[in-house]
Amino acid sequence: MAIRDDLTIARASRSERQTPARRSLLAWLGGYLALVLAVLLIGLPIYWTVVGSFKTSREIYSAEPTWLPQQPTLQNYVEAWNAAPFGRYYINSMITTALGAGAELFFAVTSAYALVFLRFPFKNLIFILLLAALMVPDEIVIVPNYLTVARLGWINTYAGIVVPGAGIAIGTFLLRQAFRALPYEVVEAARVDGAGHLRVLWSVVIPMALPAIVTTGMLSLVAKWNEFLWPLIVTNTTAMRTLPIGIFWLRASEGVIDWGVVMAGSLFVIIPLLLIFLYVQRYVVDGIAAGAVKG
Repeated sequence: MAIRDDLTIARASRSERQTPARRSLLAWLGGYLALVLAVLLIGLPIYWTVVGSFKTSREIYSAEPTWLPQQPTLQNYVEAWNAAPFGRYYINSMITTALGAGAELFFAVTSAYALVFLRFPFKNLIFILLLAALMVPDEIVIVPNYLTVARLGWINTYAGIVVPGAGIAIGTFLLRQAFRALPYEVVEAARVDGAGHLRVLWSVVIPMALPAIVTTGMLSLVAKWNEFLWPLIVTNTTAMRTLPIGIFWLRASEGVIDWGVVMAGSLFVIIPLLLIFLYVQRYVVDGIAAGAVKG
């Protein structure tokens, strides 16, 4: 009996040791399965767009879809570029994106610094008002913004496209959270050494919070580059249109939509952002990881 009891206890202890290993293995497999599903959900539309841009219209409208183009062609890119003034669209998008994202990031950095490192009355109330602004849908402020822009004579101007969206509160919220995680002792040491607020911001806060700032800037860059509704409303000439509007008119210019041309034109919009992201991805990953650890 004693021997059987010892065997039973040994088997039980062995199974208890195996249970955590099995759980970790299941968690590992589950995590990779979720990652594969996410990649498929995100990557499959992009892959279909790239492949479709090299297909002929007959192949795209075929009843049997093909995962690779049977007769690859570059004609879609030529037709897309010639169907609309994409050169002008690129210039407009680069100007409005650079000005809009730059202004938004500037206001986000400075206002977040003020909310974290400055002392002034009603600071918490101001932050609550910023949070309340995030809850207001963009559609609600379209009419007031348009009337204001029209009275200022900014219709069909870069100022009319950029200024109404230069003070988005989401950047302030994100950077405030990042600045609060910085070591306050370093900022105090800089002040003791005689550094003013601008010096502290430029030489201390920005270098320490650079991943979060780059991440916020990238989010703003993507939003400004892909903005469609407001530039469509505030401009009424081809010379001031941006790339997303160009894709829309490219799609609407034909009775039967030539999806190969539309997909080729869509890649004109996607590729610049993709190249920028590949260049700054290290900062973006560091910013997300820092937020996850310190949050």
